[in-house]
Amino acid sequence: MTETFQRPVGELLRGWREQRRLSQLDLANRVEVSTRHVSFVETGRSQPSREMVLRLAEHLDVPLRDRNQLLLAGGYAPIYTESSLHSPAMLAIRSTLRRLLEAHQPYPALVVDRWWNIVEFNSGIKIFTEDVDEQLLKAPINALRLTLHPDGLARRITNLAEVHAAALTSLQRQVVSTADPELQDLYDELRSYSTADQPLHPGQTEVVLPFNLDYQGHRLSLLTMIATFGTPLDVTVSELMIESFYPADEQTAELLRELA
Repeated sequence: MTETFQRPVGELLRGWREQRRLSQLDLANRVEVSTRHVSFVETGRSQPSREMVLRLAEHLDVPLRDRNQLLLAGGYAPIYTESSLHSPAMLAIRSTLRRLLEAHQPYPALVVDRWWNIVEFNSGIKIFTEDVDEQLLKAPINALRLTLHPDGLARRITNLAEVHAAALTSLQRQVVSTADPELQDLYDELRSYSTADQPLHPGQTEVVLPFNLDYQGHRLSLLTMIATFGTPLDVTVSELMIESFYPADEQTAELLRELA
């Protein structure tokens, strides 16, 4: 939401309420105030207190980055820090991430920010970076672009149509949740990578979509999990996602151990 702090706080809150597809009555019931009060806040007839801005933002599930913008729009100072991962204050976070990544070896794992740029990774991701266009490996490396770009990992993904569709669905949910124009641009870019010639045909016995790829003549089948920090109070921390890959079968597990 670029420069949204220049818009009135009530207008911004109304935008988030509509984004969440809630009526004024729905929101009023959640926050335990009158519908009239919500209406007055949204139209600017009532100036919400700092506490009310935060209560409304919490019940609207507004990301921390945008809660700071709401506070600024309401005339209040932001309360959530946005620290660099390399700052002394983030030492414990960096140490935790590195322990997680190292403990996950020989399986691939990486940490991405809100825009899916890779900020940390373990040696296991070499199976993803081999034989991709060098332009895709220039910092910041975007994990989704690296995966789905025609000159990237996509050439070795054997169920590309399914992976492409699943990634778009997940990213679309993130776009709706954050209303972030940069994520919308990424979504539009990824959507332009056509997989029309590859029909969707998930296996009848699959309960989770596997990530299947060729690596040096081997077939690897992986499952992926996304984790985040609980109860973050810093914008940067709240936007970090740890993506861990696990072998979907014993053959893949054995191959990854041998490759390590």
